[in-house]
Amino acid sequence: MSDGPPPADQVPGAPHPRECPHLIGQDSAEATFLEAYAADRLHHGWLLTGPRGVGKATLAWRIARFLLATPPVENDGLFGAPPPPETLDVDPEHPVARRILAGGEPGLASITRSVNERTNRMRDEIVVDDIRKLNKFFGLSAADGGRRVVIVDTADDMNTSAANALLKMLEEPPARTTLLLISHQPSALLPTIRSRCRTLRLSPLNPEEMQAALSQTGAEMPADPDQTTRLAALASGSVGAALRLISLDGLRLYAELIAILNSLPKLDRQRALALAETAAQRGAAERFELLLTLIDIALARLARTGATGAAPASEAAPNEAQVLARLSEDAQKARAWAEIAATITSRSRHGQAVNLDPAALVLDTVFKMQETAAG
Repeated sequence: MSDGPPPADQVPGAPHPRECPHLIGQDSAEATFLEAYAADRLHHGWLLTGPRGVGKATLAWRIARFLLATPPVENDGLFGAPPPPETLDVDPEHPVARRILAGGEPGLASITRSVNERTNRMRDEIVVDDIRKLNKFFGLSAADGGRRVVIVDTADDMNTSAANALLKMLEEPPARTTLLLISHQPSALLPTIRSRCRTLRLSPLNPEEMQAALSQTGAEMPADPDQTTRLAALASGSVGAALRLISLDGLRLYAELIAILNSLPKLDRQRALALAETAAQRGAAERFELLLTLIDIALARLARTGATGAAPASEAAPNEAQVLARLSEDAQKARAWAEIAATITSRSRHGQAVNLDPAALVLDTVFKMQETAAG
């Protein structure tokens, strides 16, 4: 087993997207792709967009498996063309499916952030050499009817040189090649890349779909149905976010955050100190990052409550609706929470960048929230 960093395209605690044979909750996106395939309007570039963790990578691997395992449709003149495929499903015993699962399919190339050989650490971005590797891939003899598929996960990670190199391939794509670009923030991509791709947008999952998708990953679900509902609300329909919450005890962290908000404007200092210490523990970098994300979520839900006049329909923590309604009772208060959210996010990210003490950063954030609650 390798001692290097985990793959950049795999969520910790979840199977790799190539290992997920089924995709839950994205029937519309799959149907759109199959319609284009059946009509022989298969675009050479596809941009798979949507929130993090809703199945974009799983869909990309499903499309790749389907394209490489499905022979071109031919009309034999006597019986006509066979009916078009109705699903992207491929028999797991199909040779292509087996090769993809083993990481040995010659017609497929996967581009992700790579390991820097000098430091043995994962790079922060996809570099131009990662994209140039495709030139060798395209130069290999074609297999399985000549199809080739490239998955870029994620296109958001490309630096400028890598993006320009990929753009050239989109402008002059090799024959019978399909490029699948995964993007959480397509607006940040080069407009010329977006214009040369057809977009498939994936939607957040509802609670039932979320539970089914999490079961497929083998994640240990909360035994309490209320906890499952709160998990779905906090994850906003993202399986990836839900897995992160499960692995880092995120539901408990968010419940503590709501309890601290419930004490405002007086502030339960003992509880605030305990929360800050949680972020400062050795090896708690991921938990600290999650806590900052949960603070962003709480502030957004506060602002939305005041703006709409109602708390979110699904609570993400016990007593959350009552706390949000009390602290953000009108549009004026909503504006105040929205403004402090922008300030806190900026200060928190700056604090991370200059390595400020996590506990001090959390306490500073709580004090800012106290000031806003006091009005």
